[in-house]
Amino acid sequence: MTAALCLLLSVAVSAQNAIQFKEFTLDNGLHVIMHQDNATPIVATSVLYHVGSKNEQPDRTGFAHFFEHLLFEGTENIPRGEYMNKIQAIGGTLNAFTSNDITYYYEIVPSHHLKTALYMESERMLHPKIDQIGVDTQREVIKEEKRQSYDNRPYGTILPETMKRAFLEHPYQWPVIGSMEHLDLAQLQEFMDFHKAYYVPNNAVLTIAGDIDYAQTEEWVRLYFADIPKGPSDFYRPSVKEPKKTTETRDIIYDNIQIPAVIQAYNLPAKTHPDSYALDMLSTYLTGGNSSLMTKELVDKQQKALAVAAIPLDLEDGGVFLMYGITNMGVAPEDLEKEIDKLLVQVQQNGISEKDFQKLQNITENNLVSRNSSMAGIAQALSDAHVFRGSANYVNKELDYFRKVTREDIQRVANEYFNLEGRVVLYYLPKANQNAAD
Repeated sequence: MTAALCLLLSVAVSAQNAIQFKEFTLDNGLHVIMHQDNATPIVATSVLYHVGSKNEQPDRTGFAHFFEHLLFEGTENIPRGEYMNKIQAIGGTLNAFTSNDITYYYEIVPSHHLKTALYMESERMLHPKIDQIGVDTQREVIKEEKRQSYDNRPYGTILPETMKRAFLEHPYQWPVIGSMEHLDLAQLQEFMDFHKAYYVPNNAVLTIAGDIDYAQTEEWVRLYFADIPKGPSDFYRPSVKEPKKTTETRDIIYDNIQIPAVIQAYNLPAKTHPDSYALDMLSTYLTGGNSSLMTKELVDKQQKALAVAAIPLDLEDGGVFLMYGITNMGVAPEDLEKEIDKLLVQVQQNGISEKDFQKLQNITENNLVSRNSSMAGIAQALSDAHVFRGSANYVNKELDYFRKVTREDIQRVANEYFNLEGRVVLYYLPKANQNAAD
């Protein structure tokens, strides 16, 4: 442990379950978190950039997702198309994702190749290849992704169609993949400016978790990242607060499907709101597994639905509680929606039983343990905790917050947030129905 290293060792909630880590910040603002686990000879290296689709301008959407792709193109020292090959050649895997709030890159490699993984991420941060060839290439890649993931996939547009109705003011209203028209209109300099504004050390968290030596890892981090120039001191983050809705939004989407679906969405508070824990547990109670309320009642007993799901999409500035049900053959969407609403009202009026609550607590604890059973899961949890909770040690306190949730809390949030007057309701119907309606 060097004197220069500004260490923060995690405080154990319980010695058995604590995730221990050390962290420091370079002079250029890059925050570094290291977690040592020498049980298996692998290491996960990740970089979280605090930039997502919400940081874009309304006439230039899709930039954050675009850079998720573009930063695999290569660097000044890594030839075009070789970035992935270099990691795979050492037996590693790599990937990335973009959300409304962040862009996240990671590699999982044999631990004796950690130095290579760190070099690769530093190259991506310092020497990305942003040129017209890469921009033109990735434009076509993203158009194909949109066709496969949204346009031609049954029910593929549920999230974007829901979000643009759930958010009328906030940038969460546009899809993470953005507008293809905006990407086509954007000039090379616009992409370069967006990169310069966000993909910088002082807007990033580097996390290394696995079979590492703390001193050696710090030495390599400083070798590869310390000289990367600091970026701007201010980052555009929207201050828009989505107004509370008092009227229901209802619409029909005709899709390339055979079976109708019912979608409901309720606006949620920011992900750091204390009610987020009860809402997460409520989603599990409603549709989390074969023994959940809606699965048992709507899929097994009444057989009105082929599948149901309740997903709390927690976002930095306020997300949505998204529920959907795919109707069984011959069941009208109106009938399924009616039964979904009955079950919601049941929870609002009667809450949940003590037996179900105990089971819910066990499922929640198991889910957290499972998430933290892999080095990739721990790396992401530490990064998220630092960015959104202000402390990486949140990973050791999260379970305590869930344990504080009571049966009364779950009933309360069901009443507070499942406002039937302010929700979004969509019916997904087969395109053949549209022709019949016309």
